[in-house]
Amino acid sequence: MIEIKPRHMMGCSVSVPGSKSYTHRILIAASLSDGFCVVENGLQSEDTLLTLDALKQMGVDINIIGNRFNVTGKKGILSAPEEPVYLGNSGTSMRLLTGVAALCRGVCTLTGSDRMKQRPIQDLLDALSNIGVEARSVDGNGCPPVEIFGGSVRGGKTGLRCKISSQFLSSLLLVGPYSKDGIDIRVTEGPVSKPYIDMTVEVMQRCGVNVEREGYDRFFVPGGQIYNSGTYLVEPDCSQAGYFWGVGAITGAKIKVFGISKNTRQGDVRFAQVLGEMGCVVKEESDGISVKGGELTAVDVDMADMPDMVPTLAVVASFAKGTTRINNVAHLKAKESDRLGSVVDELVKMGVNAACTDSGMTIEGGRPQGAQIDTYNDHRIAMSFAMAGLKVPGIIINEEHCVEKSFPNYWEIFAELS
Repeated sequence: MIEIKPRHMMGCSVSVPGSKSYTHRILIAASLSDGFCVVENGLQSEDTLLTLDALKQMGVDINIIGNRFNVTGKKGILSAPEEPVYLGNSGTSMRLLTGVAALCRGVCTLTGSDRMKQRPIQDLLDALSNIGVEARSVDGNGCPPVEIFGGSVRGGKTGLRCKISSQFLSSLLLVGPYSKDGIDIRVTEGPVSKPYIDMTVEVMQRCGVNVEREGYDRFFVPGGQIYNSGTYLVEPDCSQAGYFWGVGAITGAKIKVFGISKNTRQGDVRFAQVLGEMGCVVKEESDGISVKGGELTAVDVDMADMPDMVPTLAVVASFAKGTTRINNVAHLKAKESDRLGSVVDELVKMGVNAACTDSGMTIEGGRPQGAQIDTYNDHRIAMSFAMAGLKVPGIIINEEHCVEKSFPNYWEIFAELS
């Protein structure tokens, strides 16, 4: 556990690691490419290294040198791992690699932690079956472990439910270039988290693959394509930037995060705009975006396109005047933890009047108190509640090492805030 002690904040600038979401996607595209790739500023965290190790088990040659990944692409021809591939509680790894496993020559088994074995994936398995890939939940409950009988992807038309995760769609899109007939996907429910779909399409296009789309309703990836080798830069992670913007909002200090632009495909950049609506001063500068706190007031906000920022907003909202309503994030119940219920429980410990709704939560701002915060092995809960400790004495974060899932040096950067 770690105790966060209040401090007087003058304001500062920080750098955050490369985007976790982009790192997963670019690593996969590079692994399927036609030659040698360099991925610069890729995030080296528990989740991304699980994806990296899985790709190596599938026969891809990947080396890490400093903050670079050197990847030799396999031209879409992967080997079936000899042993089950363990993916911990990385939902991104599980979902994206379930599609990638269809390119393995043989049977690929993907498994994970106890929590992972409760996270639904049947919608993706059904869609894979529709395009000629035999895929099943080993326990027959629609959750991992999963078995993929790979070797070739026929392609064709399929419907896809994306009410639980947009990563189901990203998984299919990423393997589309290596299908025989192309993949024609009609989204029948959702999708949630639309910016992550845009990120997937952007990565594919950057790597030379053609993707046709009709908004978020239909996507077509022609078969017979291949990802181009090259050098690819991973931009800073807006989700991680959000914790430091949240610190600025709570403490009143001006906090700038280097390298962030409002023009990014990352939907979480909009969190700065939400903080502006709450009373903060938000500025886009030549080298990043800064947030300076003011008198905070509640907001009523749809967070469907930036669900990872919900715990961060919830903690900021506990300091705001009025009742904040967070909407359209019911799918957070199936994250690393029941992220809605867990956040509400910890806010209540701090004396905050908070409650879950059918699709989100409400937080009545006031005067939060110190408490010992359980993290449920959820990195975003740990990092979000740490913000409160800079303002409120007595905040203790249990199992603080869970931040290694996405931000291994978070506590080092957090300790240097001034």
